[in-house]
Amino acid sequence: MNVVDRIALLLAVIGALNWGGVGLFGFDTVAFLFGGQMSVFSRIIYALVGLAGLWCVTMLFRFGSEEDRAVSAA
Repeated sequence: MNVVDRIALLLAVIGALNWGGVGLFGFDTVAFLFGGQMSVFSRIIYALVGLAGLWCVTMLFRFGSEEDRAVSAA
């Protein structure tokens, strides 16, 4: 797993926790921290989380890890 994968996964987890907070408690942590849902900073965070989610979809379709390929090539 490379650095981009780890960052994307971290952002996706943060987004999932935020949506869990919205669903369970009606509390949007991103909006609270960055000045409302329509603030520029909140929209940037939402966009980054969305892009991270799309990147994580590509992780589902990768065949094996880099270590598995290295072992099978040897």
